[in-house]
Amino acid sequence: MKSIFDQATSDELIGRINALTNASTAQWGKMNVYQMVKHCNLWEEMILGKPVYKQAFIGKLFGKLALKNLLKDEKPMGRNSPTIPQLVIRENGDVAAEKAKWITFINGHVNFSNPDFVHPFFGKMTKEQIGHLAYKHADHHLRQFNV
Repeated sequence: MKSIFDQATSDELIGRINALTNASTAQWGKMNVYQMVKHCNLWEEMILGKPVYKQAFIGKLFGKLALKNLLKDEKPMGRNSPTIPQLVIRENGDVAAEKAKWITFINGHVNFSNPDFVHPFFGKMTKEQIGHLAYKHADHHLRQFNV
């Protein structure tokens, strides 16, 4: 399974991010390209632990099972997957600046270390699980914009 911590996988994602333009349109969902890239940057900040979000009660009940199901194979995340409210973006802004920030985050994964990461739904995750989920999340949104 692909992981954000694999250099070839990171390079592939960066190439896809670079293919995004201001004119890129979503194949599904409500986000425009700026909102999607900004959302992905906030997601990257979350896995770095800046900020820390509390695990939802429903996640404490079903998070581990849902994570196991999501990471059991190479199947991409489904369309219109839910997100936490703090990662919903409503404003518009500079797509190029957000793309550059996202690429910096991806390049920084070579030094990733956050052993205390707790996902707001899935709960405590291993570095391996984070790597797979981070790839699936980025892939999901890049496929959303057909790149």
